[in-house]
Amino acid sequence: MRCWLVVLLLAASASATAVERVVSLAPSLSEISVELGAADLLVGVLDGGERPEALRNVPSVGRYGQLDLERLLSLQPDLLLLWPGSVGPAQREQLKRLNIPIYVAEPHSLEQLSSQVEAIAGQLGRADAGRQLAAQLRQRLAALRQRYHRSEPLRVFYQVWNQPLYTVGGGQIISDALSVCGARNVFDDLKLPAPQVSIESVLQRDPEVILAADQAQLQDWKAWPQVAAVAQGRLLIVPDKGLERPSGQMVEAVARLCQVIEPNR
Repeated sequence: MRCWLVVLLLAASASATAVERVVSLAPSLSEISVELGAADLLVGVLDGGERPEALRNVPSVGRYGQLDLERLLSLQPDLLLLWPGSVGPAQREQLKRLNIPIYVAEPHSLEQLSSQVEAIAGQLGRADAGRQLAAQLRQRLAALRQRYHRSEPLRVFYQVWNQPLYTVGGGQIISDALSVCGARNVFDDLKLPAPQVSIESVLQRDPEVILAADQAQLQDWKAWPQVAAVAQGRLLIVPDKGLERPSGQMVEAVARLCQVIEPNR
């Protein structure tokens, strides 16, 4: 009898604290919620790019850097999922003063992403789904690391934008994605997530592969035939915008990246 009483008390406690109304303040966190089977809990999302079909009719609370705080409050959330870069510093301070629980996610590596998937699942009451998804992600990543391992990593310049010239730093999750593919971000020594760099610094680091979003952004590099990537014809287009959204789908985006930069292609 006592055992059953304990079980009932625990269930009542869990029910009392379970979240029912969640606002996601980043597309990647919205995707994770969908991947965990928790789309039904989302009552608001911050927009940025194409939405998953399951979230087509969920109300918007703004776009990157343009949070509609009044709209957010009208939705009466009991949990906010936040990626710090999606909301400006002043509004982040406002969110802290609302007395609404906030889970902050900012993974700097794919292992951290897997761990945060589990943690978010716990926040959403989907712990079992979180453990299962995280295990799948870790297994897939281990297989990719083994398949594409190189004793001498490929030197890669990942171009975020060309005018001015931006790349990713060593603490940015895309830098870790390159390492999964047997490559090394030539600017992995920089601390900023998206540092501005000079053409001269790229020439000095002599990447064997240059990656950019489209062919137009790669054209200018042809003026520098002494760069290994240009000489070898390795000016390549990033195959998938999913690399920019650290959610479960990012692992398959990494797999496509590995295929593109594989030296034998």
